[in-house]
Amino acid sequence: MNTRANTWATWTTEGIFSGHGGVQTEEGDVLHGELTVHTTWSGGEAGITVQYVGAEEWYTLQGSPLPAGDEETARSLHQAAVKTVQRGRGA
Repeated sequence: MNTRANTWATWTTEGIFSGHGGVQTEEGDVLHGELTVHTTWSGGEAGITVQYVGAEEWYTLQGSPLPAGDEETARSLHQAAVKTVQRGRGA
């Protein structure tokens, strides 16, 4: 029996429209419009990236990665990132 707990997970939410002012990335860009939010949890951190729907290039959400000691915390951070994108204001 394998009792090893998950040490990584990912979540993707597509078709999120950014609020007025868009969302700020670590690369210095502000993205506007219909976006995909993707979170990867590994090594105790949640890395959150965004991209324009249908695009190839991913951008790191400002403030990412964030500490996430377990999968539940990382999932909550993903949901918070989706809400942040929807809120906009250059968050």
